[in-house]
Amino acid sequence: MKFTRHETPDGPRWALDGNFLPADFNLSALLSLRRYEIPKALEAASAGSATMADGAALAPLEALMEVWACGVTYLRSRDAREAESSVGDIYQRVYEAERPEIFYKAIGWRVRGSGKNLRIRSDSSWNVPEPELTLILNCFGEIIGYTAGNDLSSRSIEGENPLYLPQAKCFDGCCALGPEIYLVDEEEHLLNLPVSLQIQRGADTVFFGETSTGRMKRSFSELVNFLFREMSFPQGVALMTGTGIVPDDSFTLQHGDRIEIRVGDVRLVNDIT
Repeated sequence: MKFTRHETPDGPRWALDGNFLPADFNLSALLSLRRYEIPKALEAASAGSATMADGAALAPLEALMEVWACGVTYLRSRDAREAESSVGDIYQRVYEAERPEIFYKAIGWRVRGSGKNLRIRSDSSWNVPEPELTLILNCFGEIIGYTAGNDLSSRSIEGENPLYLPQAKCFDGCCALGPEIYLVDEEEHLLNLPVSLQIQRGADTVFFGETSTGRMKRSFSELVNFLFREMSFPQGVALMTGTGIVPDDSFTLQHGDRIEIRVGDVRLVNDIT
């Protein structure tokens, strides 16, 4: 089963497997339930639903839902961040440490959906997309589903000083998710999912890379447990799980680039303005 969220004349509306859910359905209410309670709740919500009308896709989360992100969960990410940083050994220490790197990325209203434009910071000279499997978690820290995410990053800012990470990661147009959430009932369904990144510049493919979630150093449950260790998320939360694909150091995004990210069966496409 998959969730999508759409623009309609009456405001945003959720759909499940191609059918609109009731207008008052919201994801945060669903994420207040235990995972085992969700199928029954969806069955009730889907009763009498109509075929989905056309409507532009929105990011599959609500305005006040938070997005958090993890770093240095793949060896490739560790290597890239060591290379960019003036204190590179810090990332080796994070890669080997018990505690993962987890940081705040965005609030729901700031997240862009597939087909929407992203931005690069005017004060950054080195910018890259980061394709990531993104977990959708309920308020109990249970994995409900997944989607594709782009953790856009200003590497020149982060490389100057690790304490500049929030400015490198958080800005208008810095995050995209979607276009759909696939529901899962077991973490094992997320193991070894293919992940790819393609960057198109005009008619040319200027970068292509691929990996698999099977190459992650840390487990999903490990990342979730640390996120929930001293924080609560009553509306649920999206957790980006880190990237294993990083373009070469000579590459930086340009205005007009098209970014295509695939995670499992999810395809996320955004242009840079």
